[in-house]
Amino acid sequence: MSEPLQHPTLRPVPPVPPPSEPDLPLYQQIAQALAQLIHGGTLKAGQRLPSVRETALTHGVSISTAMQAYRQLEEQGLAQARPKAGYFVRRPQRIAQPGLSTPPQRSFLVEHQSRSDSFAMLYQPGDRASFGGFSPQQSALFDEERLRVAIGRASRVHRHSLTEYNKADAGRPALRQAVARRALHLGCALDAADIVITASCTQAVSLCLRAVTRPGDVVALESPTFFGYLDLIESLGLRVLEIPTHPATGLSLPALELALDTQPIKAVVAAPTLSNPLGSVMPMAAKQKLVRLLAQRGVPLIEDVVFNDLLAGDERRKAAKSFDTEGNVMVCGSFAKTLTPGIRLGWVEAGRWRDHVASNKRLQGAATPVVLEEALADLLTQGSYEAHLRRLTTFMNLRRNEARRLIAHHFPPGTRVSNPPSGDTLWLELEPGFSSMELFRRCAAEGITFGPGEFFTATDRYRHCLRLNFSGPWNTVHMQALARIGEIARQMLQENPEKKRA
Repeated sequence: MSEPLQHPTLRPVPPVPPPSEPDLPLYQQIAQALAQLIHGGTLKAGQRLPSVRETALTHGVSISTAMQAYRQLEEQGLAQARPKAGYFVRRPQRIAQPGLSTPPQRSFLVEHQSRSDSFAMLYQPGDRASFGGFSPQQSALFDEERLRVAIGRASRVHRHSLTEYNKADAGRPALRQAVARRALHLGCALDAADIVITASCTQAVSLCLRAVTRPGDVVALESPTFFGYLDLIESLGLRVLEIPTHPATGLSLPALELALDTQPIKAVVAAPTLSNPLGSVMPMAAKQKLVRLLAQRGVPLIEDVVFNDLLAGDERRKAAKSFDTEGNVMVCGSFAKTLTPGIRLGWVEAGRWRDHVASNKRLQGAATPVVLEEALADLLTQGSYEAHLRRLTTFMNLRRNEARRLIAHHFPPGTRVSNPPSGDTLWLELEPGFSSMELFRRCAAEGITFGPGEFFTATDRYRHCLRLNFSGPWNTVHMQALARIGEIARQMLQENPEKKRA
């Protein structure tokens, strides 16, 4: 398979691999480089790949290393070998996506054990692989040196702040101005004076809920939804009404409109862009209609934009808040998922409830550290942030695409998998009657963990679903662990064939 490349239209593969983890073997870095060209359309289905010899010369590695790279592409379903002809790009295997969710049409009190606590226990030291995370855990994804310099500079310039309280209750002016400038990328013209800095995006959502609801009120949200929202709603004594959500287009507006007409909804909590766990993105027209629909009824929208930046360069990054002309949208965000997980500061622009939110923060004594605020402001105003977002997005997209192909190859036939345009999460739907909690128990016994579907609802739905998160390490061990989850799921169905259907 090492004869010279004869395909007249194929240009040599550039010797620049995509962003990769420094501990990855060379053959995996080469495989990732080729996979990125395949996913990006440079190398098309049915097209002949460069020969093993040419790949070895291009990347300065041995023939055996290049062969390992092609074998990995075969395992991922991206390439196939043809006798005496070489390697070719394999035609993609289509994977069905989950359908529109169907939660009950009534509200519930949330009475389960804290999901946040449960997720914190998913990863244990010594585990073989964890797919249960919800924030990036790899220093290789971020510029640690840049972070250290920014924090060091802020510590020197604002050293007196270490011995006194932060007197700027709403946050340091420099950070609020930096957030307002960053919000322009979301299509939002925010006044820095209206922005309140918080300890996290979750705290920002909590402050908003406290401002617009009272115990016993009904809050509508996507289904399935982020487990942290459910914990917040439970802690505030609120009732949750889950709205049908499509994994591609997000919240169902007809279902929400019906709910608004029949239920005493006091607020809607949603992530219209890259929702968690589905990764759905509402079309721009739907975001605009959502804002208008809620404004007509005086129901506030609490919008989570924490993942929007992972659509850098895509107009779908635009927030629903950009269509708000009446102060009815309370937009919440942070940069923990995109810039630095170690600085969990969040922010909120709460529209006409701005003063109420600022007062709630002050009453809770939730002052944020000056040094971290100034360091974050410094990082956000550096011109490299957009370039960093593009690199991070490319890296995560490649990893997610690899995971989808492994799932298609190793999980039971009929498994449905979400296909988000960005992010580090996939939502899987297996046969009705399948128990993802039993699958979790069996996998955990082998040191492999993930998020069972029932954690993402206040109802009994999604017991046959699971969420996989790829924000942690990603290497051969983790690829094998993902395949092992699928193998165990297959074994479970073989043991109990009558449970394949509910």
